[in-house]
Amino acid sequence: MSKKILFILKRREDYNQEIHTAHGLSTGLWNSCSYLNDMLQKSGVDSNIEVAIDNNCIDRLVNLHKPDVVIIEALWVVPEKFEVLIKLHPSVEWIVRLHSEMPFMAGEGMAMSWIYGYTQYPKVSIGVNAPRMLNEIRHYLQVANMWENEEEFSRVIFMPNYYPIAAKEKVLKKNKYWIDIACFGAVRPLKNQMSQAVAAIKFGSVVNKQIRFHINAGRVEMNGSPVLHNLNGYFESLSKYGHQLVIHEWVQRDEFLKLCASMDIGMQVSFSETFNIVGADLISQGVPLVGSSEIPWSSPWFNADPTDTDDMKNALLRSYIAPKMNVNMNTKNLVKYVDGTKNIWLKLFK
Repeated sequence: MSKKILFILKRREDYNQEIHTAHGLSTGLWNSCSYLNDMLQKSGVDSNIEVAIDNNCIDRLVNLHKPDVVIIEALWVVPEKFEVLIKLHPSVEWIVRLHSEMPFMAGEGMAMSWIYGYTQYPKVSIGVNAPRMLNEIRHYLQVANMWENEEEFSRVIFMPNYYPIAAKEKVLKKNKYWIDIACFGAVRPLKNQMSQAVAAIKFGSVVNKQIRFHINAGRVEMNGSPVLHNLNGYFESLSKYGHQLVIHEWVQRDEFLKLCASMDIGMQVSFSETFNIVGADLISQGVPLVGSSEIPWSSPWFNADPTDTDDMKNALLRSYIAPKMNVNMNTKNLVKYVDGTKNIWLKLFK
């Protein structure tokens, strides 16, 4: 008999609730969780998602659903809260699931102390959605807790992301004066938007096209303000040559997929990723993607070094010449990745 699962996310009051779903959530985290929840339900697992305002909502939500396993999505529950929750719900298994690699996690000031704090409660485990981070967290906790046996190591669990594949075909139109390049996502230094913009303009010079470089507004995080200011300054200087920075507000998922479908090429040449839903969204709409080796499913043939704008330019050129090959190779890799994800989650809970 499968275990009953409850995912709990935290409402982010700093987001516009109408844009970031009716739950007021970060779109990426909500989508990531809902894809997993839908997959589990379709596979016969009793799984649900709830949204908490704060730590004090958890007891009520657990009483409502009576799950066997509660998965806390991301770092928002203080470790000491589990002392109370375990007494109230002694039969429940608790998992705090991480969504970042170490470079990104370094920007969360309490991350390492909280992760250690969770493991002081035997009923609490750590879920990690990337293999490298899994290794690093296991080693950290092995040293910090002096873990010596397999049972202790099993409290750090590999729980990768899932994505529902629904690939569409698209023809890249090359008879325009411009090329629409999407570099969507929160504006952060680790997302590397500035270098990607430079590479896009270099690519435009090679193919003799004006570049419309598309980004999102509304989420400027982890000292991302200088990045946005530099992007604006860069394109203001280049506007006399027809190059444009196009800034889009955050929209609901259906509208975002339509926006993705209107692009010619996507770029996600990030310094740090664990999955990259935006890249999967672009590929799902038939848009070729230039990524980095940080994206676990992206095609190495169309990846680029995030520190080398010429390498990015060349990957853009390959994608422009062979867009269908790009989409097919990335889709094949993505299908293989999510099939593996499904098997891992069902083995854990069914």
